[in-house]
Amino acid sequence: MTYSSGGLIQAADYNGFVSTNVGANLNAVLNTAYGQTAVATVAALGTVTATQWASLVNSTASMGAHTNTTITARIAPTTGTTIDILAAVNTDLTNIFTNLSNAVSSGAQFTGWSGTNSKTAATSGASWSITFTNTVTWSTSAAATYFFNAGGLIKIDVAKSSTGATGDPEWNDLATTLCGDIYISGLATAHTIAGVSYTGTTQISGTGTPTILSLGTGWDALTAGAGGTIVYKQFADLAPYTSNFIQHTIAKGASSNTLVITTLWQAADAESDPITGGTAASGATPGTAPCTIVTYYPPETTNLSNSWGTPTVVATTV
Repeated sequence: MTYSSGGLIQAADYNGFVSTNVGANLNAVLNTAYGQTAVATVAALGTVTATQWASLVNSTASMGAHTNTTITARIAPTTGTTIDILAAVNTDLTNIFTNLSNAVSSGAQFTGWSGTNSKTAATSGASWSITFTNTVTWSTSAAATYFFNAGGLIKIDVAKSSTGATGDPEWNDLATTLCGDIYISGLATAHTIAGVSYTGTTQISGTGTPTILSLGTGWDALTAGAGGTIVYKQFADLAPYTSNFIQHTIAKGASSNTLVITTLWQAADAESDPITGGTAASGATPGTAPCTIVTYYPPETTNLSNSWGTPTVVATTV
C-alpha cells in the first residue's frame, strides 16, 4: 500500500478502500451487504478526484452512522482544494465491516398483515391443536438478504385472554404471560439493533423458561427449501396442563425470498380442556381470541435507502 502522508494518491490506494481490500472496503458493506449504490472505482493509473474522495468520505460516514461505529472525523474534499491525507481510513472501514450486522435504529413497525391470525371460534376435542402459519415474502432473495443485513427484525407475538371455558385460565397464562415476544434476525452471533442485543432467535419479555430457544438460528442459518427448524417451545406451568405447549418453527422458502413461521398450540394433557374463541387481532394488537401476530421492523432509512422493498405478511389459521 503506497498510501501515506506526502505521497501521491494512486488509483490502487483509493480502489482498495472502495472495493478491493479484504475485510476493509466500503462496497462490501454498502453494496454487497445492504444493496446500496456502489461507489465507483478509478481506472488504473487514473487520477483520483476530489469528487471521488468526497463520495468515499460521505458514504463511509453514513455506514458508520448506520452501524453505530465511531469513525474518524473527516471533511469531504471539494473541487479546487488540496486533498490531504485522510487518516485511519483502513481502520474505520475494518470496524464498519466488523459491525455490519449492527444498526443504530429500526424503521417503523409494519402491522399491515393480511389473512387470518386469530382463532375466534371455540376449540375442543381430544388433544386439540391450533396451527397458525405466517408467511413473510420479499420481492427477491436479494431483498430479503438486504433486509436482515441492514438490521430488519421479524416479531412473533402470541396472546389469548378470552374466558368462559375450563381450559382458558392456563392457556391465557401460557400465551400471554409465560411466552415472550420472539424476534428473528439475520446473524446467529450477538449483534445490536436500536440498542438491544439480538442473536438469530431472541426472546424479549415473558416469564417462562422455554425448553427450546434456538439462539443460533436466524435467517442466515436457514437452508432454502429445507424443512422447518423449531426455534422456540414453551410449556404450561400448572398441573395437570404441563404437557400443553406453544412452539414456533421457521423455514426459508426454496427461492430464498420467503420466511414461513408455523406456530403450534398443542393441548397434550389428558383432559384436553376446551378453550373459548373471542375477538380477532388487529394490526399489532391482540383481541381476546387465541392469536399469533407476525409483524416486522424494517431497517432504518436515515442512513440507508430502501433496497429491501416492503415485505408482505400473510396469515392463516387452522
